[in-house]
Amino acid sequence: MTVTTTDAPEIVQSDSTKVICDGNGLGGHPKVYLTMGAGHSVDCPYCDRRFVLKPGAKAASGH
Repeated sequence: MTVTTTDAPEIVQSDSTKVICDGNGLGGHPKVYLTMGAGHSVDCPYCDRRFVLKPGAKAASGH
């Protein structure tokens, strides 16, 4: 039996609810602009990197 393991997705703390992910550069994936929802986190649909709002940071409201 072969068992494969995968690394957990990277977690990046942000001061803003709006973030940009490019797969960590070096040909990772196209640049995508993401907005955190009510849970104050968002996962990149390409690389699964998770962006979370830093503790104490205020979530942006409005536009």
